[in-house]
Amino acid sequence: MGAIERDGFVFHVEYSQMAKIAAIHVTKRGQFIKELTFPFEGIEPAQEQIENKIEEYLESTC
Repeated sequence: MGAIERDGFVFHVEYSQMAKIAAIHVTKRGQFIKELTFPFEGIEPAQEQIENKIEEYLESTC
């Protein structure tokens, strides 16, 4: 999965199929800001799940 850019933030998605945990690393101007983690089912996290976590983060920073 590639990086997602929104509102000056860059979101890098990683996940473990074994642990069924995904992580979104949030950076801004190359600086690490936060790690967002969430469980998922299946082979990889659904794009909708990723988008929802990003939207939740962006709403919380306003």
